[in-house]
Amino acid sequence: MKVHVTNDIELRNTIREGLINNDGYCPCILKSKGKPEYKCMCQDFLNNTPVGQSCHCGLYIKDEQ
Repeated sequence: MKVHVTNDIELRNTIREGLINNDGYCPCILKSKGKPEYKCMCQDFLNNTPVGQSCHCGLYIKDEQ
């Protein structure tokens, strides 16, 4: 699987700050901390996101399966 990080620098910095503050768990999903399925890159993104679409936060975009 190939992915890339968004080109939106403001979004990228905001989400990365949220990941740091949430110990690497998705900052966009409430009560994600401590749940392995929400550790970034979350399982939903890895398993269910179609090529060309982004994760919940918009940080990662899937290029290929």
